[in-house]
Amino acid sequence: MQTDNKDSISLNKYIADTGRCSRREADVLIKAGKVTINGVVARAGNRVQKGDEVQIESQPLQSKAKPVYLAFHKPVGITCTGDKNVRDNIIDFINYPQRIFYVGRLDKMSEGLILMTNDGDIVNKILRASNQHEKEYIVTVNQTITKEFIKALRAGVPILDTVTKRCFVQKMDNYRFRIILTQGLNRQIRRMCEYLGYHVNRLRRVRVMHISLGKLPVGKWRHLTQQEVKQMHQMIKDSSADPEVVQK
Repeated sequence: MQTDNKDSISLNKYIADTGRCSRREADVLIKAGKVTINGVVARAGNRVQKGDEVQIESQPLQSKAKPVYLAFHKPVGITCTGDKNVRDNIIDFINYPQRIFYVGRLDKMSEGLILMTNDGDIVNKILRASNQHEKEYIVTVNQTITKEFIKALRAGVPILDTVTKRCFVQKMDNYRFRIILTQGLNRQIRRMCEYLGYHVNRLRRVRVMHISLGKLPVGKWRHLTQQEVKQMHQMIKDSSADPEVVQK
């Protein structure tokens, strides 16, 4: 299981490819000592070869299920977590018959488009900022939007010990603006607005890459169309699947 050759695969990718969870979640399971390879507790960096038996919490991994890709209109009040002990968690709310997980978060007080899938291999490819995949939001704030406010958002705002990347921002009316990000810093838009003296009253994500929220009702989900899935795989085929070094 330690040999690094063309016939082996990293353990976190092996787990993600079964549809059990994302690579990042697999890393958490490995770190917690819940994963074994051929009966031996696995460590970060282990690789899997043909014939190896991988188990999570003493249960063998099942073969990869047919890929599932959903667009979900998350309501305000639903928490993006897989922890079933958290009230109003996104997994219980959707109650999909197969194990799925979310691609990127929206905080509890935000709403809009969330992609859900059992395909762990696409998660980091979509979320990694350096892959430049767009996420579009409509934001309502508590005071009149000025030219200076829009200019500052576009140029980058110092939050979380970094400066946000330059981005597209368009004023829609006195209290609403459209913003397109490729980053996914924690509560990024809210923190950007707060730094500039504004409070976000409503935040709605309306697009991820080419996939739009459209008229999907709040609290409902739909399967991605064949064309959406085909285009998604085309867009991420050259994207890195490695997690960001720093992602706060």
